[in-house]
Amino acid sequence: MLAEFDLLRPQTLPEALAVLADTAPEARPLAGGTNVLVDLRGGRGHAPKALVDLSKVRELRGLEKQDDHVVIGGGTTITELLTHPAIAEHGATLRDAAAVFANPLVRNRATVAGNLVDASPAADMAPPLLALGAAVQLASSNGSRWVPLEDFLVGVRQTLRQPDELMVAVGWLTPSPKSASAYGKFGLRRADAISVLSVAVLVERDEAGRCSQARIALGAVAPRPFRAHPAEDCLEGQALTPEAISEAAHLAAEAVRPIDDIRGSAAYRRRMVEVMVRRLLTQATLTDVAGRLVR
Repeated sequence: MLAEFDLLRPQTLPEALAVLADTAPEARPLAGGTNVLVDLRGGRGHAPKALVDLSKVRELRGLEKQDDHVVIGGGTTITELLTHPAIAEHGATLRDAAAVFANPLVRNRATVAGNLVDASPAADMAPPLLALGAAVQLASSNGSRWVPLEDFLVGVRQTLRQPDELMVAVGWLTPSPKSASAYGKFGLRRADAISVLSVAVLVERDEAGRCSQARIALGAVAPRPFRAHPAEDCLEGQALTPEAISEAAHLAAEAVRPIDDIRGSAAYRRRMVEVMVRRLLTQATLTDVAGRLVR
């Protein structure tokens, strides 16, 4: 049985921010509810005195390409990522992650911001957005700020969001046409499963075919989703040979801090990180950023 709470239903973003300013820290934002309601029913965490329902706030929805950036409203659902042309062209890893996110019913409700703000180590949206170099926009009645996603995610269910702030958008610079990306998620079954681990990679090559930039993002293998910077650094300036890719995969596995749980042991996760990073970097050498084969 749920504890009693007030349900507040603002209609606009300024109204929502004003409500949070008046009720924080006793209020909790509610978007799709796929995490919040589960927490409340399970008695996990502090029971809020009020829920701020954001479902009517149109300013939080939408997805568009703005000049050289892609910007997603925080209230955009996971389902909406699957068919939008800007995601297909400039964020194939995010589309691929959305395709294996829970199940269709959950995808229709869950939002991009909700998945990130929940800050689960296994958050499915985090690795592809980290690989894209995304930042999040936080807004309050006092103004807004952009924060790199890598800095926003602090620890297990911990972020930089303040109680009176909402994540209103996520954005990233459109990758270079010389970029290539790949995504993989491993779970105990093919659908509707929390990831044992997930990996997203993006590499950019110069005119000589050497790696000019690399991003390798990992999920469910540390207290927060993160980028394996030592592995990225070892690739930069190098040709993407099998030897260079193997070294990067090894360094990525050394960077993880996994735990033993019912889905897998720490040793298994560490080994699978090396396997998946090597596999995805190899795949990325054969595709462009939209996931098309390079012939």
